[in-house]
Amino acid sequence: MALPRRRFIQIIAGGAGLLGLLHYSRREQTMVTLYTFGDSILDCARYNELGIHPGQLLVQNDDRLFPEFQGQDLQSRGIARLDHRARDGATVTGLQSQVQGLHVEGRALALITIGGNDLLRGLISDTGEGIATFSDRLDLFVQRLPIRPVLLGTVYDPTFGDDRQNFLGVEPTVARKNLQRINAVIKEIASRYGQVVDLHAHFLTGDSSWFTSTIEPSLRGASEVRRAFLPYVLGKA
Repeated sequence: MALPRRRFIQIIAGGAGLLGLLHYSRREQTMVTLYTFGDSILDCARYNELGIHPGQLLVQNDDRLFPEFQGQDLQSRGIARLDHRARDGATVTGLQSQVQGLHVEGRALALITIGGNDLLRGLISDTGEGIATFSDRLDLFVQRLPIRPVLLGTVYDPTFGDDRQNFLGVEPTVARKNLQRINAVIKEIASRYGQVVDLHAHFLTGDSSWFTSTIEPSLRGASEVRRAFLPYVLGKA
C-alpha cells in the first residue's frame, strides 16, 4: 500500500534529522582537545612577531611558514581544538592556577613544560631540598590533573652546553648539575603518569636562531618545540 505523501515526507525528514544527530554525535566523540600547561616554552607567542606558539602549530600547522609540516597536525587527523593555559614566567607553584575552571570532556591530552623559571629563581644553585620540593609539587599537580595522556617536556639549555655562554653568574658545574637534577625529576614523573619529551636533547642540536631574549623560544624555536612534541601528540591523540 502506498504511503500518503505527507507521511513519506515526515519519514524522510525524520531520517535526515536522525542522520544529522548521529553525524553530530560522531563529531563530538572524535573531538580531541590539546591542553597546554606550564611556562614560556609553550607560551612564547609574545616573543615572535606573528604571535605563534607550539600548541597552535600542533593543532593546525601554518603551511605557509612551515611547509615541511603540512598535514602533520591534529586537525589533519580529525576535529581538534586547543585550550592554551600555559603562562610565560610560570613556576611549579603557579601550575595550580592554570587549572582553574578546567572542565574536561571527551578525548584530551596535556602538554606540560615547567622548571626553567624555578631554576632561574634559585634552584640553579640549589644545595638543599629545593629540587625535592619542586618534585613533590610537580608530582602532585600531574597526579591530580584529570587529563591523560600527559606529555612532560624537559628543560632545555640555551647555552648548548658551552660554559662560555654562561649568563647566570653561577658556577657552570653547579648549574649543569641542577639542570640535570630537574630534568631527572621530570623524566621520573613522566614515567609514572605519561611520556617524557626530551626538549633538552633536541635543543642541543640547534643554534642561536632557536632563541630570543637569551632563553625564550623564537618563531623557529616555537616550531622546534612543536617538532619535539609532534610524534607523541599524533601517536597518542
